Amino acid sequence: MNVAIVCTALLGLLLFGLGLNVSMQRRQNRRSVGHDASPVDPLHRAVRAHANTAEYAPFFAVLFLWYATKPAPTWIVAIIVLATVARFALAGALLFGPSLNRPNPARFFGALFTYICGLALAAGLLVT
Repeated sequence: MNVAIVCTALLGLLLFGLGLNVSMQRRQNRRSVGHDASPVDPLHRAVRAHANTAEYAPFFAVLFLWYATKPAPTWIVAIIVLATVARFALAGALLFGPSLNRPNPARFFGALFTYICGLALAAGLLVT
């Protein structure tokens, strides 16, 4: 199977899984709207992880699927995989890191490589 399609599916599973997690957290905490502002509140963390993923996953999916339509160079495939890993790392850091207001290596890695990979894939459209 095409790597770009697999990575698109993984991002979809991440996005919808995080959305389900928010719904389950809301039910568990009996909060239909809003959340505590605490950086360690599980609902706040779930909302941030889902929102952050919802900001980036759709455009990554568009880029991945465009590259899936033709044989992509190896460097593009590597960046697609790295971008997917970065998105999972960032979501994991938001959900399971010590606190949202403390530095976290996985969060830094995820954010940095989200930007690097996104820029590289978008620029790659101009050169491929």
